This record gives sequence, structure tokens and C-alpha cells, in this order.
Amino acid sequence: MVKSIQQIKNEFHSKGITFSDWAKENNFSPELVYRVLKMNRVPVRGESHKIAIKLGIKEE
Repeated sequence: MVKSIQQIKNEFHSKGITFSDWAKENNFSPELVYRVLKMNRVPVRGESHKIAIKLGIKEE
């Protein structure tokens, strides 16, 4: 199931997880994770696309 960016933010907040920590644990750049979460559209390729899939805001 695809989640909205707001759902992801709420989930992280309720679990007490920071986006920076999540990025480091998943071998992504924290800056790029923040950029993906601030986009108005879902990424279609590259590292941003991988992040979107891993976060659950896009299907594989």
C-alpha cells in the first residue's frame, strides 16, 4: 500500500525516528531523504526513486 508523505512523517514522529537516522541506517544521504519528503511529486528514477520505494510512498 502506498503511503502519503504526511503518513510517513506521522509514522516517524510517533515512533520517535528521525529522518536522518533512517537515512543513515538505510545507506542514503540524509539531505536527499529530506528533499524527497519535501517534493510535490514522487521521484521516477535514481537514488530519490529508491528512497521513495523504501519509504513506501511509491510502489516498486
